[in-house]
Amino acid sequence: MSPYYGTPDFSRLVRAGEPAPSVDEVSVADLLLNAFVYPPYSIYEDVRLVTFGFCPHDDMHSAPRFHFKFRNAGEVPERAASEQDWVGVYHRLLCEAVERTCAQMHSPWLLQSGGKDSTTLAIAIADARPDTTCITYLGGTEEDEVESATYVARTLGLRHETLVCDPGRAYDRYLNVVARMPLLTADFALLSCMDLGTEVAARDGDGVIDGLGADSYFGTPMSRRQHMLRGLACGMPVPSRLTEMPGIDRSFKLCYLLSTLRMNPIERVFPGSRFTDEEVDELFGRPISHESRQRLALFKEEIDSATSAWEWRDMSTSIAGSAGAFAKGLYATAALSLKAAYPFCDLALREWIHREVPRYQKVDPATGLNKLLIREHIATRFERLPYVQSKGSFRFDVRGLARQRFDVVHDISRKTADLLPGAPAWLERNRKRLDNKYHASRFYLLAVVLPWLDAARSQPAANDPGFQAASPQAAYA
Repeated sequence: MSPYYGTPDFSRLVRAGEPAPSVDEVSVADLLLNAFVYPPYSIYEDVRLVTFGFCPHDDMHSAPRFHFKFRNAGEVPERAASEQDWVGVYHRLLCEAVERTCAQMHSPWLLQSGGKDSTTLAIAIADARPDTTCITYLGGTEEDEVESATYVARTLGLRHETLVCDPGRAYDRYLNVVARMPLLTADFALLSCMDLGTEVAARDGDGVIDGLGADSYFGTPMSRRQHMLRGLACGMPVPSRLTEMPGIDRSFKLCYLLSTLRMNPIERVFPGSRFTDEEVDELFGRPISHESRQRLALFKEEIDSATSAWEWRDMSTSIAGSAGAFAKGLYATAALSLKAAYPFCDLALREWIHREVPRYQKVDPATGLNKLLIREHIATRFERLPYVQSKGSFRFDVRGLARQRFDVVHDISRKTADLLPGAPAWLERNRKRLDNKYHASRFYLLAVVLPWLDAARSQPAANDPGFQAASPQAAYA
């Protein structure tokens, strides 16, 4: 279940006439605690996923073993075996990756965030698939990369479109297809993907190109803020209700700090604000969070063997990346009957970068500037872009979702109270706090999880004749 291995085949989950698997309650706890299910587990009890870092030949039920595939990412090789035209070879391999991964698409759309990865990808796409349409998502007031992304696309001769986030519209689109989503993640950009995917399909697109995948083998140096958060995540038993106290409950920064103190360092690497162990037990009406926490032990030995802080973070991030960042696109496109392409996961491209490109073309150890080769590639076409320096993303307006769809989610929580009996009370108690992004992010988790659970129970995916699974297009690499 990883674009590094090929295109997933969900058909085993949707065989007509066969009963749907049972939902794994510990996996539901995973979603509320982390926004994704710890691999190799899935939302279903007897379904395991081979995500990147696991071997397809191992038994995922009894003997899963995690091994990070890009050890010393961004640090080796120190020197090149022979000098090459690094930018020229990179451009050629990226163009070939685009051609291979998009070969089955007749009308591809690039999810163009305006950052480094989508910009370098757009340069290759202009040569390899100039029939591609770029689309940029404006998720909220925290970002606005539309101007930069539009300039890039138009300079390269590519068509460009913009979609402004309307959280109510995006959520309605999610509810329309939630019964067709084969598995479940609660990634904080899932609703963005559903909104974008629905738009692409409505405009006769048949596939999306996503720029995920390069971080693991280019290396992602830890910033000063990330080092600080790692130190603050010390497993301190801070009472969960402290974030609901007057004064604190209105401050995102204070709530985020208190939640960080409760976490361990690996959990803090996972993105977003999530429920605490204590709150998850309250939502379930019984102790269950400890069972989710035990799943992290599978990764601990490998992560503890990291040779640098960068590698430690890359390993930790890869857990959420496989089961959250990649999963959101794979599940959304499957539900919408779209194809998905991840050129940066291409075998030839990634192996060349990891094994042949020297360290000084990846990360500057003095400044921490990363993806130097990508920056050089962009510089062949553009002198300076604002969102090459500042990371862009497809954020979702979680506070707007709470304002526009609270009653809908609350109604669903009542219908699913046998599954999460504490959800209605949590929503009622915290309704007045949902203008704080910390609390609104937890509302988002319930908004994503509850409808899927309700659909899985009332209309099993295996019996849904409208469901079309993604077709396998590549073998394991």
